Amino acid sequence: MVIMADMVTNGQGQILLKLARKVLEQKLNQGTLPDKPDDAVFSAKAATFVTLKIAGKLRGCIGTLEPVDPLWDSVVQNSINAAFYDHRFLPLTLEELPAVQLDVSILSQPKPLEYKDAGDLAAKLCPGIDGVILREGTRSATFLPQVWQQLPSPEQFLGHLCVKAGLSQDGWRRGRLEIHTYQVQDFAEERK
Repeated sequence: MVIMADMVTNGQGQILLKLARKVLEQKLNQGTLPDKPDDAVFSAKAATFVTLKIAGKLRGCIGTLEPVDPLWDSVVQNSINAAFYDHRFLPLTLEELPAVQLDVSILSQPKPLEYKDAGDLAAKLCPGIDGVILREGTRSATFLPQVWQQLPSPEQFLGHLCVKAGLSQDGWRRGRLEIHTYQVQDFAEERK
């Protein structure tokens, strides 16, 4: 079984947030992992991202775009990767842990977005709703829908996404990029 949109309840989402925190505590020698609850949703395959923020600023974010692993395992692995293996940041320290705010996103299956030109592409995106995967040859990048909060216009969003992929900021205007969109079910700890 693969997780479909809105299959995870708020209560299950809170369990996943607690799991993500326990994973970080355990990796920093501060606790043990909880047992997986006897609930089929945690065994269903899911694509997830785990995001860490400190004082509202990004501290790590890693995930998967395809539902390969069970939801529980995906959150465990992406929590570890976001905290300790995001190349943009040094590994998380025990001193930072209390200030970390965690966010777990469960992704829908990405779908190709057909468009005619740059204007059509910008018009077809749904700010605040669509996560976007951009590809050109071997270069690719994604932004979760939450990134729209910092980059509210499609032009800003696509420009920064091109830069993240190693392309020029106006790469989305000049070429025929492969674009996929997805949505997320998002669970976040209270901001610290």
